[in-house]
Amino acid sequence: MADKILIIDDEEMTVHLLTLLLEKRSFEVIKAFSAEEGLRKAYRHQPDLVLLDIMMPDMDGWDVCKRLREMSDMPIIFITAKDDTKDVVRGLEMGADDYIVKPYDNDELIARVRAHLRRAPKPNMSEEMVFNGGEFRINFMNREVRVRNELKHLTPKEFNLLAVLVRNAGRVVPRTELVTEAWGEEYADAIDSLKLYIHYLRQKVELDAEHPDYILTSRGVGYRFANR
Repeated sequence: MADKILIIDDEEMTVHLLTLLLEKRSFEVIKAFSAEEGLRKAYRHQPDLVLLDIMMPDMDGWDVCKRLREMSDMPIIFITAKDDTKDVVRGLEMGADDYIVKPYDNDELIARVRAHLRRAPKPNMSEEMVFNGGEFRINFMNREVRVRNELKHLTPKEFNLLAVLVRNAGRVVPRTELVTEAWGEEYADAIDSLKLYIHYLRQKVELDAEHPDYILTSRGVGYRFANR
């Protein structure tokens, strides 16, 4: 099976050229033209390696790297025009595995990609996450949720919704991002259903659904899972 490479870069020409280069070497390429799209696709596709730009309009590469590192130990390579030594050091200290300055040599880039893939274990999203001193547990492999040691029975759509919130614990997830990441791009217009499913989830996992401890509302924006 071909290794999956996720490219996160807002420059379409850069993504196009990298795609041609990687596919010629038999890699499977996943393309993202913004930081938020890149994070969604990293969660959904679990790539073997990420090529990441720094200068992007919606969220810079530093923050993307930090978020990626929270969800997986996949190799991350910055590819950027920022060639200052301080930027290189910052990138590596934030958890990136390598730093390549544009313009780059194609053969060198491929060699570095292959070297990191050889050394790295296959990416493994955290199997279980625990909150509130162990009172809330979610197991992604078994698709189980336990609250105060009681197994909660969630529908597939409810579990997928909760999983996205938990993976982004502490961050407000905008409504459109939440439904597309949880249910797929085809549900981008299903915002009206989201409030109802959040209600269902609160009924199942909260001690008091009217005064939730875990699934919090950010009015006019989206929802946040409390990182307790």
